[in-house]
Amino acid sequence: MLKKALRAVSPDRAAFTVLAKVLERAVKYGTLVVLDPWNGRHEFGTGTRPFATVRLTDPEVPARLLASPSLRAGEAYMDGDLILQDGSLRDFLLIAVAAAEALTKEAQILRSFAARVQRLQRHNPVERARDNVAHHYDLSKDLYKLFLDEDLQYSCAYFQTGAETLDEAQMKKRRHLAAKLCLEPGARVLDIGSGWGGLALDLARNHGVEVDGLTLSKEQLALAQKRAREERLDDRVRFHLQDYRHSSGIFDRIVSVGMFEHVGVPHFGEFFDVVRRRLAPDGLAVIHAIGHRNPPGDSDPWIDKYIFPGGYCPSLSEVLASVEKNDLWVTDVEILRLHYAETLRHWSERFQARRAQAAALYDERFCRMWEYYLAVCEAAFRVGGLMVFQIQLARQPTAAPLTRDYMVHT
Repeated sequence: MLKKALRAVSPDRAAFTVLAKVLERAVKYGTLVVLDPWNGRHEFGTGTRPFATVRLTDPEVPARLLASPSLRAGEAYMDGDLILQDGSLRDFLLIAVAAAEALTKEAQILRSFAARVQRLQRHNPVERARDNVAHHYDLSKDLYKLFLDEDLQYSCAYFQTGAETLDEAQMKKRRHLAAKLCLEPGARVLDIGSGWGGLALDLARNHGVEVDGLTLSKEQLALAQKRAREERLDDRVRFHLQDYRHSSGIFDRIVSVGMFEHVGVPHFGEFFDVVRRRLAPDGLAVIHAIGHRNPPGDSDPWIDKYIFPGGYCPSLSEVLASVEKNDLWVTDVEILRLHYAETLRHWSERFQARRAQAAALYDERFCRMWEYYLAVCEAAFRVGGLMVFQIQLARQPTAAPLTRDYMVHT
């Protein structure tokens, strides 16, 4: 019956009819109203919050959405072909991400095919890794200053009570990581993916350690080195434009925050081999990264194309398999569930408050891309399958205290 009805209408209308059927099945969280390009109104979902109404202005959008929902929804928003009539972008993406999760569970065949293709897409040799980093992290530092905290921490904050400001939560994240590292004055620390230098400087300033920070971003390197000089810590904190595979020396502690997502599945074993070889026999390492609660899959195509090319958020099964093959002890694992959703909410609100300044740096389409990026990532952590893991690693089982009391903050 549906096939006969589709033959009687234009291809664009037929595509929307199929899209509507998909949405009827998928939208189980919140209420989504879609105004089609022919002035029709269609409601999906539960009739409860969150509510969002979107208008599709281009008749070709439904077919594009069917071909690649995540990629084409983001592009339609960037290009003005998908317009929010009611509700916020955040509301729309909470509904959309929850629906996408339901569809993914049904699409087992597509998911297994994507997993086979994934290894080719996530191959990140040194040169490609450098190019991927430049795509995102070599944007103007003035952009990041618009929405990050004062210390320019571009990773998940730690909301101990939920009432913290962004700056307070980022300070608590640094303190939480330092506690897991069991730092002692004079220790040598390797920071893989040191960003703008905030964590390395904090560890040197407050714990009396020496830090070597590695980054592939020239913009990040320049600012991190400038900060070290200004604080007169450059004798104890050294930043290098260097891939982790080219590191040398032995370190008492290794920390990596928000970098493992850029390693790529084919290089997981290589990464943990470097950690083992660079770590002192009685040393500790802490890896803080975005992961996924579901079995191995693939990256979001829109994020991969526009935001983090070559990035991948792994499942714990993938990570731990590589750890085990490299003769390392997993001495602690902590899952931060909604902390990144709250971090991204703060970033989104700060970006919106200074959106005009971002438009002056780039343009309106870039602003729409960036606000979509922050909102869709918040939705993925709040109603999708993303989380953050912190894995503590050692070469010997005696490297860390026997209980977790030392990690608790008062």
